Amino acid sequence: MNRTKDYEFTIIVPIYNEEDNIGRLEKELSVYLKNSSVKSCILFVNDGSKDNSQTLIETTCRQNSSFFYISFDQNRGLSAAIKAGIDTAESQFVGYIDADLQTTPEDFELLLPYRNQFELVMGIRTGRKDSLGKKLSSKIANGFRRWMTNDGVADTGCPLKVIRTDYAKRIPFFTGMHRFLPALIQLQDANVKQVPVRHFERLAGTSKFNLWNRLIGPFMDCFAYRWMKKRYIKYNIASDNISTHNI
Repeated sequence: MNRTKDYEFTIIVPIYNEEDNIGRLEKELSVYLKNSSVKSCILFVNDGSKDNSQTLIETTCRQNSSFFYISFDQNRGLSAAIKAGIDTAESQFVGYIDADLQTTPEDFELLLPYRNQFELVMGIRTGRKDSLGKKLSSKIANGFRRWMTNDGVADTGCPLKVIRTDYAKRIPFFTGMHRFLPALIQLQDANVKQVPVRHFERLAGTSKFNLWNRLIGPFMDCFAYRWMKKRYIKYNIASDNISTHNI
């Protein structure tokens, strides 16, 4: 039995070479689970880490009954890790937070009140503690993405998100997908809510982002999204004789 089914909310935490952050993740996520307004669990997705992350993840999960993990055989990238987490989770809602804890799990409490009215509730980072270059490249990439997708989202790079799991499982996934979650879920005629959340400095580990995956990669992925959008299959079943109530 998939134990995430016992929870209303599964928080997906992709991990790639974050051994220096696992202890802090355990502490902050444990505190959050005790105070969460809904019954919640943690799902680590180890994206083929080459450091000691897997050992630390296993220890953390043994020590905390609401912590679970899956582990890739090799590094597949952030989009694959998020997709694997969504595919694995069987709770009513899934969430996502980065392992660097530049956002805090406490702020899920700002998003969760809207979960029944919106299929995707996401954060907008305020008072960002990133370098000038990082903030500038993010601003450029966000502006280009909004122009290409018309998704109306101010900060798609904010990792704090709460999604209805049935909608999340229908999102068409591709490499770089994590940058387009709002636009991709809107293809299902879903509604998106944006909520301001806090932002903090990275205290441990190293950023996995560079010029390619923060600026050039997103530009190329925008064209992939536009191509896919024109070919997206969407339908509604008007009638059937499969359901028991029709027999």
